Amino acid sequence: AGGEGGSRRRSWGLLVTAGVGGTLVALYAVVIPFVTPALRKVCLPFVPATSAQIQNVLKMLESRSGSLVDIGSGDGRVVIAAAKRGFKAVGYELNPWLVLYSRYRAWRDGVHQNTRFYISDLWKVSFSRYMNVVVFGVPQMMPQLEKKLEEELECNARIIACRFPFPCWIPDHTAGEGIDTVWVYDVKHSRGCERKSLEITPETES
Repeated sequence: AGGEGGSRRRSWGLLVTAGVGGTLVALYAVVIPFVTPALRKVCLPFVPATSAQIQNVLKMLESRSGSLVDIGSGDGRVVIAAAKRGFKAVGYELNPWLVLYSRYRAWRDGVHQNTRFYISDLWKVSFSRYMNVVVFGVPQMMPQLEKKLEEELECNARIIACRFPFPCWIPDHTAGEGIDTVWVYDVKHSRGCERKSLEITPETES
């Protein structure tokens, strides 16, 4: 009888251990993506945008219209804020948990019809159809992203870089200070579109 009781206790102990272990694994799966970098070509840790950063981004979008994309959209707060200002806003984020959370926040805030969030590696996406681009990057990725955007975007597109500027482009505008600074680049200036347009315009006869 004693052996049978011991066996039951061992079985119960194994069940409890398995239950606790399963709970920890589930918790790990949910929490870890929020506090560690997602796997990317360049490692981008998730650092939420501050309210000041978001206000600076919105300020630089006041005279703008058209589609908007947030590259590395994190928990979706920039996309949601832009949607509340009337933009059709899209976020690309590699971390699936953050994308799910972003979709929930957009639904909760009543802007889910004007927002889209995609699980995707930014290097595998073309941004050519967007007129407004917001980037929360790190220094290691900015040179390559600068080249990618210059090749893909139309001349009337605007790029807003947060936390770190692009290495070669000269910003047309800046807003904020310190970590909340945003740098604004109009592609027509960085690419020289205006100059090229003048070069191909036929001269009028006097």
